[in-house]
Amino acid sequence: MALLTVQNVTKRFGGIVAVDDVSLDVDAGEIVGLIGPNGAGKTTLFNLVTGIYRPDAGELVFMNTSLSGVAPHRVVSLGIARTFQNLELFSTMTVLENVLVAADRHRQSRRYALEALATVGLQKLADRDAAGLPYGTLKRVELARALAARPRLILLDEPAGGLNHEEVGELAAFIRRLRDDLELTVLLVEHHMNLVMTISDHVHVLDFGRKIASGVPADVAREPAVIEAYLGVAS
Repeated sequence: MALLTVQNVTKRFGGIVAVDDVSLDVDAGEIVGLIGPNGAGKTTLFNLVTGIYRPDAGELVFMNTSLSGVAPHRVVSLGIARTFQNLELFSTMTVLENVLVAADRHRQSRRYALEALATVGLQKLADRDAAGLPYGTLKRVELARALAARPRLILLDEPAGGLNHEEVGELAAFIRRLRDDLELTVLLVEHHMNLVMTISDHVHVLDFGRKIASGVPADVAREPAVIEAYLGVAS
């Protein structure tokens, strides 16, 4: 059953069509990969789902509720949370305070924030300032902030960016645990192809704003259109 439905969605910026008549479903309980070359429209689609942008055409539906015109804070309250490609943390605040930004709509916000930090293994750093922490740790703080909102669907934008090979392997196992232990649905934008193809149940591919392929990872990896989009030649 589709938790999120994107139906014929288009987003333009002046003469540039960033997302061009894209349709896709994200089923409950799945890990879904969204891939494509730089500029393919992946992060724009995330911004449409989370209310940062409004579509010029088409509709987005989450749990039978239209997301059209819904403000970002309301999208979070419906059960959608996200991380960002570039870290969006407050360096002058503690780790816990950064996570509380997302949990403050709950009566038990502090407990939710601490539980989220425990999930990502950072509870001991709760009172540390975010400034000066290693990049990989800051990525986990941002993930904890998303988890503190108690989402049904989490959107991960380039979670492997800046991580080393060992950390990417740990991330793959961790994303699976999020899905299994917290009963989360995951929509993942990532350039690390091995990560995407290893953990995703389904993969959708964008190129120049259009969806060019969709299916299970093994089938998508063999699609001539996907090979051409990444390598510039079809085989």
